[in-house]
Amino acid sequence: MKAGIHIALVGNPNCGKSSLFNALTGLNQKVGNFPGVTVDKKTGELNLGEYPATLIDLPGTYSFYPKREDEWVAYKVLMGVDLEINSDVILLVADASNLKRNLLFCSQIIDLKKPVVLALTMNDLAAKKGIKIDIAGLQKDLGIPVVAVDARKNKGLTELKNAIVGIIKTPRPKNQESFIDNKNLAPTAIEAFTNLFPTTSDYAALHYLMHHKAFPLEVEMQNKIDQIEIDNQFNHTKTQAQEILQRYGRIQVIIKNRVTEPDPSAKKKRTDQLDNIFLHRIGGYAILFSVLFILFQSVFWMAKYPMDGIEWVFTNLTVYLNEVLPIAWWADLLVNGIVAGLGGIFVFVPQIMILFGLITLLEDTGYMARISFLSDKLMRKVGLNGKSVMPMISGFACAVPAIMSARNIENKKERLLTIMVTPFMSCSARLPVYTILISLVIDNKVYFGFLSLQGIVMMGLYLLGIVMALLASMVLKWFVRIKEKSYFILELPVYRAPRWGNVGVTMVQKAKIFVTDAGKVIMIISLLLWFLSSYGPNKKMEQLEATHTQQVQLHPEQQATLDRIYNTQKLENSYAGILGKSIEPAIAPLGFDWKIGIALITSFAAREVFVGTMATLYSVEADDNNSLTDKLKAAKRPDGTAVYSLAAAISLMIFYVLAMQCMSTLVIVKRETASWKWPAIQFFMMTGLAYLMSWGAFALLK
Repeated sequence: MKAGIHIALVGNPNCGKSSLFNALTGLNQKVGNFPGVTVDKKTGELNLGEYPATLIDLPGTYSFYPKREDEWVAYKVLMGVDLEINSDVILLVADASNLKRNLLFCSQIIDLKKPVVLALTMNDLAAKKGIKIDIAGLQKDLGIPVVAVDARKNKGLTELKNAIVGIIKTPRPKNQESFIDNKNLAPTAIEAFTNLFPTTSDYAALHYLMHHKAFPLEVEMQNKIDQIEIDNQFNHTKTQAQEILQRYGRIQVIIKNRVTEPDPSAKKKRTDQLDNIFLHRIGGYAILFSVLFILFQSVFWMAKYPMDGIEWVFTNLTVYLNEVLPIAWWADLLVNGIVAGLGGIFVFVPQIMILFGLITLLEDTGYMARISFLSDKLMRKVGLNGKSVMPMISGFACAVPAIMSARNIENKKERLLTIMVTPFMSCSARLPVYTILISLVIDNKVYFGFLSLQGIVMMGLYLLGIVMALLASMVLKWFVRIKEKSYFILELPVYRAPRWGNVGVTMVQKAKIFVTDAGKVIMIISLLLWFLSSYGPNKKMEQLEATHTQQVQLHPEQQATLDRIYNTQKLENSYAGILGKSIEPAIAPLGFDWKIGIALITSFAAREVFVGTMATLYSVEADDNNSLTDKLKAAKRPDGTAVYSLAAAISLMIFYVLAMQCMSTLVIVKRETASWKWPAIQFFMMTGLAYLMSWGAFALLK
């Protein structure tokens, strides 16, 4: 760490910490990893006038008793035993609308006797709930500066910075009264330890006694602490229980004196009434199934017209460019490489925006937490727990952040199993593939005025991924040899109206990420494919061109037919064609031709590249201005049968549901498990299963 003041930003999860970090640091941020662990580290420069300061955003944690890897990171920094990161000041963030829960962690940090400033967030939400906090009184009770802030409106930030500067200039006296009498929890053991480390606070001494094995101490020091524990009969569990009880006892008094709350019975009664419906042992699951059904129906129904509009724009743009541009390689690159690739990106933006918007609605209303609760019983039967549901649902968006979010699962075995099966969830990258294949072979029929047949098939594909994930976990749990007790604790939030602004922002952000991140990959692959499908071995290409020219001279009246034959032969003998033909024998039993084989290879960079690959291959082959859907419908095998028959399309959809076709996912699994063993098992398990299931589907349907 470079010179200057280092400020650790800490707080409970979902307390507004990230918003405050962004408001304080602006664009002066860096993202990396904490040394030796797979936990994100965000740092930013903070302007404190005369003091150059670095703000370190530590992972959210509920208390000083860490269970997850990210909680251990925050804990070690706060305890001052992290070898790379040191904190001079602690900026503690607490949710004003849920102060009682947040004050536990706050009271523990206070007892470390380090410079601390408390930032109260969510004050607008507290006001809406009718909660009033006596900040001056709270500051007096806690003995630290307390500042109310609103990061989204930049309110209170100047006062917060002034409080930080004040605590730097005038640190808290070491003999200041503790929140509770920590020494009384284990008097002889703590006294013996403080004789070894005289500058350590009583509370820090308590934690050295509890967790010294996890700290980077010399062997001699470890042995001395072990001996203190033995000599003084130090009981970890009993001491922890007594501490928490004493802290909540004082917190209860502070809340009673400094916080005015309305009678919560009315809101709690409403939430309980709704939970009686949504968490019913039978009706709850019916509602859950209905919600998911509506979700996937809406993805088709709401996105139809904007998708048709985008496709119309790119089709007409292609027609226009073909009419005005000369016959040249750069014109071919522009039309069949760049424009075809862009069309394959933008046409699916509406569906991705709608899917993320609806998922955000479920989170905002509080129903997503109920999904975890309902799923816990089922999850335990297959080796997971209710907390596995959130990463798996996040996997519908993207497996990479979903796998990273599995860090919240304390149990190592359940965390590993969640990581292994989350890629079975159909991510947004698969959505373009499903959409175009469903539109090719499934009629756009509507039953009872609202049930879309295409939507039903779409939901079936998502359900197939879920079922296979659960079955895979059931099998894998017998092979993962980790024994650790499991428990499931979940705070169910009250039901509330969605924040429509938040939904809109999320939709725009996800669309932007898809266009910029996935779009870059799609464009690069599209341009590479244009080259590979337009060029081939010189001798063969020259021979084809000479034969074509000769045939046109002999039969000028058949030029259109001869041009189509020439384009097909040129594509088959291109570098892309040679690659596709080489793997065709292996994929033919699945109903796939060599062009699909090329798409399977390019999809390993990103699954959504399938559509761009098809757009490029068929644009290079054909001179017409038809849409990609029309081109795929018209595609024929040498024997005259349709390439995209019902059997072949279903087989291909199943392959994309189950196969591991994402480099980024494999890399992140390696990062999270610290081994190539598990991503290798994941790749061969998923791809082998995809091959067998696709082969079976094609054999049954053909």
